[in-house]
Amino acid sequence: MITQFHGEASTAKTVFGTHILKEAQEKGYYSMMVDSENAYNPEFASHLGIDPKKLIYAAPETLEECFQVIEDTIVAIRETDKDTPIVVVYDSIAVSPSKAEYEAEGYEGNNMQGAIRAKSTGACLRKINPLMRKHKVALVVINQIRNKVGVMYGSPDTMAAGGKSLEYYLGVNLKCISNKTSDLIKDDLKNVIGIQGKLRNTKNKCSIPFRECEFELLYNEGLNPYAGLLKQFEADGHVERNGAWYTVTSTGKKFQSKEFVNLMQDEDEGVEPLANFLEG
Repeated sequence: MITQFHGEASTAKTVFGTHILKEAQEKGYYSMMVDSENAYNPEFASHLGIDPKKLIYAAPETLEECFQVIEDTIVAIRETDKDTPIVVVYDSIAVSPSKAEYEAEGYEGNNMQGAIRAKSTGACLRKINPLMRKHKVALVVINQIRNKVGVMYGSPDTMAAGGKSLEYYLGVNLKCISNKTSDLIKDDLKNVIGIQGKLRNTKNKCSIPFRECEFELLYNEGLNPYAGLLKQFEADGHVERNGAWYTVTSTGKKFQSKEFVNLMQDEDEGVEPLANFLEG
C-alpha cells in the first residue's frame, strides 16, 4: 500500500516517515530510506530511535532511478526472505527530477517538463504497485505543496509532483498542517522547542476518511505519542472536564492536562496501558 504525507515546508513530514521506519525496525521489518532531498540526518534519525545499521539507505538522482532502486531492493530481499514485511520511505518525490529533466542542458526548463514528470510517475507506479502487493511492501511517499498562480477562489494548493496518477494509487493520503507562528511550542524562556499541528486524512482505503488528529513535535524528542489523546478521551466520554480539571468517569480520578503525560507513564513498563489509566 502507498501512503502519502504532504504539506508545506517544516510541517513534520520527514519526521513522520522517520518514526514509521523506527516502528518498522522495532517489529523486525526491513526499513529503507530513499533520500532524493539529500537531507537525511543520521544523528537526528538515531536520536529518534533509528538503528543506522538496520537501515537501507539510497540517494538516487532521478525519479526513475528512485523507483528502480526500490524495485531492485525488494527483489534482492525476497531472494532470501519471502515473508518479512518491507517498509520504504521516499523523501521526497517532489524533489526528484525526471530523467529528461536531469539530462537536459541548462536550467531554463519548459512547459512540458511537468507533464513529462507526471507521465514518468504514472509509468513507475504502474510497474511497482503490483510488486508491492505481492511482496508485502509498504511505501510511504513524502510530497510537497505548491500554489497555482492566479487562483482567486478556492484553494490554490496543488501537489508538487506525481500529477493525478499518484492520487489514484494512494491507499492513505495525509496532509500535514502547521502554522509557522501560532503553532510553535515554546519553553518557559520563550525558546521554540517544537511545533504542533494537525494531520488531515483526505483518502483512506483502510478506515473512515476525512478525519483529523493533532500532533506535537518536540525537536529534542520527536513526536509526542499522547498528543490529542486527552481530547479524544473527552469526546468518547472516558473523562469529563470541569474548568482546568479532568475526571476519569470510571474511577473518579482527578487531574489537570499538564499532569496527563505523567499519569500515562509507568516507571516499570514505560507506558501505562490505557485500560489501567481508565479503570484504575
